[in-house]
Amino acid sequence: MGYWFYGGNSIYSIFIAEVLMDINLLRDELKIDEGVKYEIYLDHLGLPTVGIGHLIKETDPEFGLEVGTKIDEERVNELFDEDINVTIQECKYLYEDFDDLPEEAQRVIANMMFNLGRPRLSRFLKMKKHVDNRDFKSASFEMKNSKWYMQVTQRAQRLCERMESI
Repeated sequence: MGYWFYGGNSIYSIFIAEVLMDINLLRDELKIDEGVKYEIYLDHLGLPTVGIGHLIKETDPEFGLEVGTKIDEERVNELFDEDINVTIQECKYLYEDFDDLPEEAQRVIANMMFNLGRPRLSRFLKMKKHVDNRDFKSASFEMKNSKWYMQVTQRAQRLCERMESI
């Protein structure tokens, strides 16, 4: 069991017998997969988004601003830090032993969680069963056997290969 605190580009952790995922590596991977935009844009569903795949919520100060409104790097990083924290907490909710998984599995699952959100990732029941049983090759097969794989094929293929190699 342990606690992680993120802020800016710093990671603070209290380590108590668990695998600590390299958050900076996860951040770099997500920046590649999501892209970074310093302005408000519409995502593939037409929803206002900013930064590194941050869906603008009613509680965000950016809510209601026009597409194309510039957002500074500091704010983009602040939103990303918040989103990473939520992602990790959601992973721990869905996978009770998340901290005990191999780091590579943690980063793959966190990447999927960031992309899909918990409601959709929680539907990957067979994948979860295989991860719980530490059968990462079968988990990869289940990842490939999904609508998600067809929607984000390049990203999904990379993540499947990484999961299979654990």
